[in-house]
Amino acid sequence: MPEPDSSHTMDTDEFDSAIASFEEIQEELNYKQAQDALRDIVSHLDLTPREQAGLELELEGLTTWLDKLEDSCIQIAAFGMVGRGKSSVLNALLGTPVFETGALHGVTRSSHTANWQLSQEAVGDNGQDILRVALPSSIGNSQVQLIDTPGIDEVDGETREALAHQVARQVDLILFMIAGDMTKVEFDALSQLRNVGKPMLLVFNKIDQYPEADRQEIYRKIRDERVKQLLSPEEIVMVAASPLVAQAVRRTDGSMNVQRRPGKPQVDELKLKILEILHREGKSLVALNSMLYADEVNERVVNRKMAIREESANQIIWKATITKAVAIALNPLTVVDVLTATIVDVVMILTLSRLYGISMTQQGALGLLQKIALGMGGIGASELLVSLGLGSLKSLLGLSAPATGGISLAPYVSVALTQAGVAGVSSYAIGQVTKTYLANGASWGPDGPKAVVSRILSSLDETSILNRIKEELEAKLDGQRWKMKTR
Repeated sequence: MPEPDSSHTMDTDEFDSAIASFEEIQEELNYKQAQDALRDIVSHLDLTPREQAGLELELEGLTTWLDKLEDSCIQIAAFGMVGRGKSSVLNALLGTPVFETGALHGVTRSSHTANWQLSQEAVGDNGQDILRVALPSSIGNSQVQLIDTPGIDEVDGETREALAHQVARQVDLILFMIAGDMTKVEFDALSQLRNVGKPMLLVFNKIDQYPEADRQEIYRKIRDERVKQLLSPEEIVMVAASPLVAQAVRRTDGSMNVQRRPGKPQVDELKLKILEILHREGKSLVALNSMLYADEVNERVVNRKMAIREESANQIIWKATITKAVAIALNPLTVVDVLTATIVDVVMILTLSRLYGISMTQQGALGLLQKIALGMGGIGASELLVSLGLGSLKSLLGLSAPATGGISLAPYVSVALTQAGVAGVSSYAIGQVTKTYLANGASWGPDGPKAVVSRILSSLDETSILNRIKEELEAKLDGQRWKMKTR
């Protein structure tokens, strides 16, 4: 059997190297796309001060994530109850006592930690403190931040949930510390953090305090019963961050005594898992998490923007409805009624287009009005017939008012209210259809114009609209009638 031509083969190492190179290129492309997308979101928020109100934390978070992407910053947060050794584990990972053990909050920069970038900040409504420490990473030009949080039993359940959500959704990896079998508080907190959807390691600390058999039994119970539905066995790590080692010490009288002294931290397995995660998918994690956060915030921003703009749009529509109804009710000339109605509707459409940030000319507004009018069918035809028929009658009654001593004003008002009511309902419907069209980005969506118009018209309560129009019109027309009587 002839041997294969070595010039046309690739050994396993070369193949694996090629695959690894391809994966690195793809990771860089994904990272770059995430950067560009987040920059685009931040630069095109286009929010008014009113729209920004209440979203300050979310908007600040977008900037923070963009900074993370720019600096290739990977964040790891430690959660756990008081006394589980969160700070000790973080110090053991660093090999330096940066995080103060024994105290709940507050770390003072000293000469021993001058090379570390320390910061303390408050999160949540009750100002709970978290501590960050940043250090250079061996992974490219990236940076790793370790974040220590308050003990989950220090705060009430509602605050704990808010803190977990706020911090956990901003980090890339979560370390959840326990020091034995899990309590209900720990399980509930772990479940809340799991729902955030971030990579997580359950760290069983202080294993040096248990005999080997007890330690393995606790581990099995946690793995097979407590967190079976939440974590895989590979996500559970046993460590001893600050073990106490028995050491024989000779007393002054020559006798021997056993003392327990701090030993070497046993965190190598945890280090290995963290480094494996960061090396394998560190940049991808940051890119993915930034996009998930940006999508969440962008949805909230868009919803708030649209809610506020809809409120403003409804005010514009109602103002145009009343303006059109009053103008038609008070105007005695039929030809002017039709012209006035068109002008008011076009101005309303242009005003709404500016509110939704969509450029539109007067010709474009008139074209949109024509499309909507065609789709409105019955209402558009009714308005035209009423304007022509009742308009003529209204003109006669208005002009004869001086000759009849004002007697014709009563039927004039009745005819004017009817004509104005139909015109007002028409304008209101046109406004609602326009609002929907513009809110969809100047698109009718999957449906055609007639389908959108029909859906909106079917939701209108014309009786309610007419009553609202009638109340405002009667007040204005009463004043007009009094003026005509005094001529």
